[in-house]
Amino acid sequence: MIAKTPKTPYYAVIFTSVKNFEDNNYDIMSDKMVALANKQKGFLGIESARNELGITVSYWDSLESIKKWKQHVDHTEAREKGRSTWYKTFKVRICKVENDYEFEK
Repeated sequence: MIAKTPKTPYYAVIFTSVKNFEDNNYDIMSDKMVALANKQKGFLGIESARNELGITVSYWDSLESIKKWKQHVDHTEAREKGRSTWYKTFKVRICKVENDYEFEK
């Protein structure tokens, strides 16, 4: 589903990853992180797709909200588990969204 974001500007955190082959409860933690992010001040929405390459984009109202999310104890635990178990590689990009537009039939 495409996130319903507010008028610009806002921020996007783009998380691109390649997983190891073992799952080790990845989906459970992923669902937990999405539910937890939804409760964070400044969280605007999320979009995610995964095949061999996974891309998750979360949207935030400010850099401060992103920083607080990164420092959240449960999110920190998930990141460490990702490094030790789930991911072969990942990259995080933080961007300011200055314009967006959409099409819908």
